[in-house]
Order: sequence, then structure tokens, then C-alpha cells
Amino acid sequence: METNLFIQNTLKVKPLCIGTWAWGDKLFWNYGSDYGAKEVEAAFNAALDAGITFFDTAEVYGLGLSEELLGKFMQSTEEDIRIATKFGPLPWRFTGQSVVDALDNSLKRLKLENISLYQVHWPFAFFMSQKTLMDALAQEVKRGRIKAVGVSNYSAVQMREARGLLAAHGVPLAVNQVRYSLLSRQIETSGILDTAKELNVTILAYSPLAQGLLTGKYSSDKNITPDGARKIDPRFNRDALLKIEPVISLLRSIGDKYGRTPAQVALNWLIAQGNVIPIAGAKTAIQVKQNAGALGWSLSEDEVSQLELVSRPWL
Repeated sequence: METNLFIQNTLKVKPLCIGTWAWGDKLFWNYGSDYGAKEVEAAFNAALDAGITFFDTAEVYGLGLSEELLGKFMQSTEEDIRIATKFGPLPWRFTGQSVVDALDNSLKRLKLENISLYQVHWPFAFFMSQKTLMDALAQEVKRGRIKAVGVSNYSAVQMREARGLLAAHGVPLAVNQVRYSLLSRQIETSGILDTAKELNVTILAYSPLAQGLLTGKYSSDKNITPDGARKIDPRFNRDALLKIEPVISLLRSIGDKYGRTPAQVALNWLIAQGNVIPIAGAKTAIQVKQNAGALGWSLSEDEVSQLELVSRPWL
């Protein structure tokens, strides 16, 4: 399963995207302390070495610094880089011109003339109607500054509405970026996954390793504390870690069979869903190489089923 056509068959990428939330973010990821521009540039180059050219960012990541870093790094390569970034419908953005202005700024930071995928970061648009928002995005597609439109964190109903509003302009809805992992499977029971398949909308799965819980690094018998805001995340307390041990144990068992890590197995399980591309965050070249190990092989149907069964408590 090396390649995957998505965005209405207009964009061909490996079924793995590199997430760049940590590139410039000091609040959650402590950018500038134990890693910085040198490390994330090495991560960028490691992705290209692995054949991964798809990167996800947003205007709010590092208050624009993530986009700026990507813009700088892309100047040193001739690879066809595919950038997905996001528009934040903030309270003071209530006209279509707000979309135009935000896109202007993202393009400047990224040093691009157009963006492969422009997504709406969250569904609540405060004082801007979804019609105003989707009309403005469709116009930018027609201007050629956006190749494809996506949404993020949209419910099944909201996704269907967005698709209808875009369809009035002859523009398809390409993706819905949502939280999805073995420890966060709510999109299966909420109708989001089924609706996406029905509408030919690709799911971009953020937090595919559950903020690191699925790497096997954290367990109830290890005295390892996550950094940043994860220190106060209840999912990392001892009781919660005990609960996920059956999942981690199975990931290890399957990984041993293929010579893969628990994280690589967890990412491969998402890819096996067929309409899903995980967004694997990475701060260093080593992390990118580890994530890239999810490619080039496939779980058996039985192994996919075993993982589905053991992770049912997170439906």
C-alpha cells in the first residue's frame, strides 16, 4: 500500500502525512527548548528521503512560524511538496474577505502561489455563516490559489452541509481532518467515517498515536512523564495507562512478527481502513524515520480485526 489517490483523484501521495504542529509551538511542544529549527529542518529532509512529500500545518501553529519554517525549507528542494494548511474562523472574521486575507498571509509565509489543500480548522464560525465561508473558499479554487478544499473537526452533518455548499460551485469537498486512532475511534460510531466514504471524502487522521500513548513509551510500570501540556493529560495517569496495556501488548506482538514498532503497527492499522491518511507529528529526523516505517507493508485482515476488537473500549 505505497500510494493513495485522494483529493478527488487530483493529488497522489503516500498514505502518510507529516504533521508540523510542533514546528514553532512553544506552549504545547516546548519548541526552542530541547529542539528548534535545526531539528525540524532535519525532520523535513528525512521525510523527503523517505518519499513523503505531504505536510500538514496551520496558520495558528506557532502563530505562523510553522508555515514560515516550511516555506523556508521548501526553497532548498525541487521536490513537488504538497502542503495542507488551515483557516481559523475566529470571532472577528465574519466576511468572505477574511478568507482572502488569511490565505494571502499563509501563501506569503509558505512562499507559495497556491496551496494543495486549504482546510477550515473547526466548524464553529461564530459570526460567519458556513455559506459565506464555503462560497469564499470556492472562489479561491476558481482563482487557482487553492487546489482543494477540506474541513477539520466537522461532524457527519456539518461535513454533508459543507459538501453541498461547495457543490453549488462545482467544487468537491476533499477531506475532513479529525482525531482518529486505536484509542480514539469515535468517528466510527458518530457516522463521520461512513459519511466520508459515502461522499468520497478522505479522512486525515490527526493524533494517530494518541499523543504518544501508542508508541509504547509510556506504561504504568515506567516512571516516564510526557513533556509540555501532556503532563496534566489524564490519559497519562497510572490507571489510564493500565487500561491501554492490552492494546500496547497486541501492538508489540504484531510488531515483533514484522520487525516493526507499536507505533508503526498503529499507523498501519489506520492506513488499512482504506479511506484514511494518518498525520504523524514529528520534531526530529529520527521520529520521521520511525513514522515512515508504517509504509511498505500491510497488516493481515486477521490482525486488523484483532486490533479492532481490543480497541473497542475506545469506540
